[in-house]
Amino acid sequence: MRCAGFNNVDVAEAERLGIAIGRVPAYSPYAVAEHTIALMLGLNRQLHRAHNRVREGNFTLNGLMGFDLHGKTVGVIGTGRIGICVIRIFKGLGCKILAYDPYPSDEAIAAGAQYAPLAEVLSQSRVVSLHCPLTPQSKHMIDARALAKMQRGAMLVNTSRGALIDTRAVIDALKSGQLGGLALDVYEEEGDLFFENLSGQVLQDDVFARLLTFPNVLITGHQAFFTTEALEAIAQTTLDNADAMAADGAPQHRVTADMVA
Repeated sequence: MRCAGFNNVDVAEAERLGIAIGRVPAYSPYAVAEHTIALMLGLNRQLHRAHNRVREGNFTLNGLMGFDLHGKTVGVIGTGRIGICVIRIFKGLGCKILAYDPYPSDEAIAAGAQYAPLAEVLSQSRVVSLHCPLTPQSKHMIDARALAKMQRGAMLVNTSRGALIDTRAVIDALKSGQLGGLALDVYEEEGDLFFENLSGQVLQDDVFARLLTFPNVLITGHQAFFTTEALEAIAQTTLDNADAMAADGAPQHRVTADMVA
């Protein structure tokens, strides 16, 4: 595998069949972290809308009001390598960072985060950013109940796995104004959409099409990882896995069933 996530593989069945699975556990956490911040800043300052207006000769400011990020509380859910990079950037922007992870990290604390229960992270944060693996426990962790705990008008950013979010619940929260903005680089049903040019076709995914109607939604097509440095690291780690498999019968970065539990 040339990615970090392995939620698309039946790991237990692979082990039963004697199939070794290798992955790329880390490539450039900076790539995803920086894209996360770009999405958040772009949505906050309505850059997508402003860009389209200026191209049409419209220089009005109506509907483009943002907020100062400095001094705001942001919530980072998931404090692995990418989450820690995001924490450092938010800290540099003058934010207070609340973090949630079942496995707290001393490095995240050193970077400026304060751990808190998930409910507190959701209720206290002006911006919530997701950086979790997709597991049976984390699927739809942002559902109607979680959204109801968030500050009214808060922003949600997801650059990790689409199914962390219950998309229909998010649409309801956007319609009611409970959720003030949504920035996505991933989508629960992206397999039928992303990495394809569908510009000449009618979108068949009604849920995704509904997301596109909101002015306070900013979506990119799973490109957070897409930097020169990240692709070079992915290629090198993949080759290293293959070399190790040929030499020792197991990849350097092996996925095992106990990692799924």
